[in-house]
Amino acid sequence: MARSETRRRLLLSLVAAATPIWARAQTVPLIEVWKDPSCGCCKDWVSHVEAAGFRTKVHDVGNAAMRRRLGIDSKYGSCHTAVVGGYALEGHVPAREIWRLLRERPKALGLAVPGMPIGSPGMDGPAYGDRSDRYEVLLLARDGSASVFHTYPGSQSKKA
Repeated sequence: MARSETRRRLLLSLVAAATPIWARAQTVPLIEVWKDPSCGCCKDWVSHVEAAGFRTKVHDVGNAAMRRRLGIDSKYGSCHTAVVGGYALEGHVPAREIWRLLRERPKALGLAVPGMPIGSPGMDGPAYGDRSDRYEVLLLARDGSASVFHTYPGSQSKKA
């Protein structure tokens, strides 16, 4: 095999090997988050969704204005608001449910976990005694109503 042909094949194999990495980076969903700059549980939630494979862009400016702009009723409010794939996210929504939302693509405004339930992503771990309260992930309709998308049953504290 001629030297130029060997070089050409090597170059093509390198390009072929690099393409999936580039293509994958272009298809990883971006979650854009609005939160208070000093909120630790919001930072923990961002770490949770990043660990689950999402890219993030964080705006440390608070979330009330963005919640209103997206049309999320304040009764579904929490400490951070986000958008992903054309959907709104309010509060400590587990990454598992975000992936499901993007896979199923229901006609909806988005998902919410109202308040800050102990045991939800960002509100979990040793700092909370490894406790997990029951909470619901709500599917928000554009008319302001909501239905249960998934229920997390909770558990008792592992520390007596």
